[in-house]
Amino acid sequence: MFTDKFATRLNSFKSNWKNDHKPSINDLIKRASSVNGLTHVDLNFPDHANPNIKEIVNFTNDCGLKINGLAMRYYTNPSFKLGAFTNPDRKVRQEAIDLTKQAIDCLSHADSNLLTIWLGQDGFDYGFQVDYKKMWDDEISAIKEIAEHNKDCFISIEYKPNEPRAYSLLSNLGTTLLAVKEINLNNIGVTIDFAHILYSNEQPALVAALIDKHSKILGLHLNDGYGKRDDGLMVGSVHQLATIELLYHISKSNYNGPIYFDTFPDTTNMDPVKECELNIETVKKQFKVVEKLLLNNELTTAIENQDSITSHKIFNSILYP
Repeated sequence: MFTDKFATRLNSFKSNWKNDHKPSINDLIKRASSVNGLTHVDLNFPDHANPNIKEIVNFTNDCGLKINGLAMRYYTNPSFKLGAFTNPDRKVRQEAIDLTKQAIDCLSHADSNLLTIWLGQDGFDYGFQVDYKKMWDDEISAIKEIAEHNKDCFISIEYKPNEPRAYSLLSNLGTTLLAVKEINLNNIGVTIDFAHILYSNEQPALVAALIDKHSKILGLHLNDGYGKRDDGLMVGSVHQLATIELLYHISKSNYNGPIYFDTFPDTTNMDPVKECELNIETVKKQFKVVEKLLLNNELTTAIENQDSITSHKIFNSILYP
């Protein structure tokens, strides 16, 4: 998998406007289209894509970009702070489910079939706050209901250990794959987010291998960080080797979607166009390294023998010729 499809976080283009300009969605899309090599954008739902989804999609296409998919955001009702699919109030849970079904229906206008759900509100903050088994059952039931709403639409779970809740219910690979197994539908899969994996104290390449073995990789979010929070740094800026090993295993998987940059240049008022272009340039160079690694039979043998000295010697010879 050596892709030429690259997507990014649309809100990253909110930074660095002159005269404190507050950009519209069209402003953000137009600015994204100026990024050399960018092919897709994701829209948040309902923030970016409701109710004028057709107009937004047409404008995006006119700018030379495609819609990769929609990403759910459960902020419209303050009650969602206590949970979307796991809220103790059945009516609030149903509101979250219905909102998600609206997003699925909108996808038909976007020439896409991918909905990413990040369930950051579904979790807890204190001991003796929740009934864990009931919370789990509510989560599974809701995801199953939205997945059955349109089986031609893929629902991708993006897990994260915490934020905004102190503990997320779907906080790591284990809980996420357990949920996928229990839901047991073909249109359910997982989004890999590099920084989320780091501060889940997991290993990115292992995560990719296990998702590919037990589920489907439906999204790949690249970024970087120091493993303590969701830093959203530029790709390869901290964990170069781990990023390349992840791409090595992604190349062996069935994933053929865009590489999505979930980075936060807006945090420090970086130029988001230059930042995105550098991410694209970095990943293209990383894939060139991956291509050489995949063709190296000595590396294959070293991995089979768990010979880390030889494997790192090979890696270093390619990365630092």
